Amino acid sequence: MHLSPDDTIIWQYGIFRLNTTIVATWGLMLFLIIGSTIITRNLSTALKRSRWQNLLEIIVMAILKQIEEVGLSHPRKYLSFLGTIFLFIALASLGTIIPGYEAPTGSLSTTVALALCVFVAVPLFGIEEHGLGGYLKSYLKPTFIMLPFNIISELSRTLALAVRLFGNMMSGAMIVGILLSIIPFLFPLVMSLLGLLTGMVQAYIFSILATVYIAAATRTRHVPSHSNPKVTP
Repeated sequence: MHLSPDDTIIWQYGIFRLNTTIVATWGLMLFLIIGSTIITRNLSTALKRSRWQNLLEIIVMAILKQIEEVGLSHPRKYLSFLGTIFLFIALASLGTIIPGYEAPTGSLSTTVALALCVFVAVPLFGIEEHGLGGYLKSYLKPTFIMLPFNIISELSRTLALAVRLFGNMMSGAMIVGILLSIIPFLFPLVMSLLGLLTGMVQAYIFSILATVYIAAATRTRHVPSHSNPKVTP
């Protein structure tokens, strides 16, 4: 039993290797691109809509609601980034119902790539909201002494995102693999369903944490008023 889909080599020529992680990742990306193109090709504003459009609207509205509840005042601005991350991780987990499929999120390289996307997106959204100078000043809050600690915090949370997702997805796959070799019938099926649920939860947690980080970087800091209060007898 291998620990990661990186270990399964599908094609190799010299130093070039095509493993399961790459194939599954590109397959998911193509599925998202083609699927979204087909569903949004004939969108309707009438009362009678296709089932796929209704499903898409439910997903989009749920994601928008979650983004807004975290504290971002313009959720549609962040929908494409956060929604794509959620759908990618969620579909990677749902794909485990296909025999022979291995989720690319079980590879550390994939989870690191997703975490790096968040690592780059957070300052970009922060700079867009506050400007370069205003965003960089946030690293000096509450005092300049906190600069190295704020930088370490930025790096460590990126690592935490990657390792958390990788650890949960890999451990779930390992448990199911072990149980399949011991009890090849009902119990592994239950564990597979549990692993599927865990994957969906991880997709939610990863996207929510990314939303929280962006909200922290884009939050407007209000200066408290120091005007004298009106004294009433």
